[in-house]
Amino acid sequence: MKKLTAMFALTGILLAGCAGGNSGNTEGSKQAGGTSQGQTEIVAVGSTALQPLVDAAQESFVQENPGYNISVQGGGSGTGLSQVDNGAVTIGNSDVFAEEEEGVDAEKLVDHKVAVVGMAPVVNKDAGVDELSKQELIDIFTGKIKNWSEVGGNDQEISVVNRASGSGTRATFEKWALYGAETIQSQEQDSSGTVKKIVSETPGSISYLALSYLDDSLQELAIDGVEPSEDAIETNDWEIWSYEHMYTQGEPEQEVKEFLDYMVSEDVQKGPVSELGYLPITDMKVERDANGEVTDAE
Repeated sequence: MKKLTAMFALTGILLAGCAGGNSGNTEGSKQAGGTSQGQTEIVAVGSTALQPLVDAAQESFVQENPGYNISVQGGGSGTGLSQVDNGAVTIGNSDVFAEEEEGVDAEKLVDHKVAVVGMAPVVNKDAGVDELSKQELIDIFTGKIKNWSEVGGNDQEISVVNRASGSGTRATFEKWALYGAETIQSQEQDSSGTVKKIVSETPGSISYLALSYLDDSLQELAIDGVEPSEDAIETNDWEIWSYEHMYTQGEPEQEVKEFLDYMVSEDVQKGPVSELGYLPITDMKVERDANGEVTDAE
């Protein structure tokens, strides 16, 4: 009888342990940055323009804080905002303000701005152009200009590549480069990395990317003589930029706040932010709100 009683007791301990071990994989764990087997779980989803920065920061953060397990995924700003809005993830990464995203309850989300990202129109190097006027850019994306020879380039048909609906990069580009003009129907891609590959390999193609994705495989375009540089973005002389937001549902719990604080620390702002082509928040000489109003930075 004593052996039987001991067996039941051991079984009860094992069952209790199994129940406790599964608790870290619930949706609540994702929302609050909960713990799983002693680790803090954070899931950050959304903007592919912001993804390289969050990826780089989480690597160094986890090295210093091994009690964290941080997963960074893309999917676009719309996806990030909708998922943090419904509590499916801990952090929603976005290139746009939550107020700009239809169907998202911005009032229950808390904005954590971690950087500024500039964006630029990019073309395949065979296009033969490195500058356009604002109107020429609009006319290309609305289908009025169809060949690069019409803007001083090579005799090559223009192929427009768009980001998918819900992309913060697309929303920023349409608002600040095309001034709300409706683009022609064209192929759409879900990620900045795919856009970069297509434009670099497809003669005649044009699209737009965050400056953090630019390299010698592409030709970025100046607009009306202004190049997409950090100095021009800081003063808003180059208007195609946005804040990089990391949204939480309500105020974050302490463990999540520690990671968000790390994102704006000097180690990250003077390290990965600058190295990957973003701009530190503190370098901006202007501020811009969700309505597009620009004021001098405080």
